[in-house]
Amino acid sequence: MGISWVQILVVAVLLVLLFGRGRISSLMGDVARGITSFRQGLREGADNANENTGRPTIEGEPVDKPDDEK
Repeated sequence: MGISWVQILVVAVLLVLLFGRGRISSLMGDVARGITSFRQGLREGADNANENTGRPTIEGEPVDKPDDEK
């Protein structure tokens, strides 16, 4: 027995009544800013790691040399 669309609708209506539309949208904006900041931190960490190794990368992933070039 799963969750039906009626149950989801009731929960959504209760959330809007409890918090109001403005507070929910500001909360979602804060979550989005947090996710963006987290991704930016991951990219900066990967860039710093690549600068330290001196290895070539493609989209943040190290490129391994073929066996005959090692």
